[in-house]
Amino acid sequence: MTGKRILVVDDDQWVVAILADMLIADGHEVDTASNGLQALNRLERRSYDVIMCDLRMPELDGQGLYRELERWRPEVLRRIVFVTGSAGDPANETFLKETRAPVIIKPFRMEDIQRVVREVLRTT
Repeated sequence: MTGKRILVVDDDQWVVAILADMLIADGHEVDTASNGLQALNRLERRSYDVIMCDLRMPELDGQGLYRELERWRPEVLRRIVFVTGSAGDPANETFLKETRAPVIIKPFRMEDIQRVVREVLRTT
């Protein structure tokens, strides 16, 4: 499953660069956003097969982006993968259980990214 369009949303430019490099190496087209507001802007202009999103970001975090998409584009929700180092935070843990969205814990490996992207692509 190559050649898919993926949006990476994270305020840590190092994480963005690593994820983008991994996904491009797998043959995907990658766009990036540094927060949920930028992600919403990109989602207004084009669609994505997968959205990889951090939970903690300035301006609009991952939970806020998810809530906006619930109202605006609920069909996109099944394409979201959260990539986070804060899954154990009680509020994030509750949110992740509620949404049942796939989660990749930082630090991640290439195999983790490939596996989750394949799973999301198979179910959408």
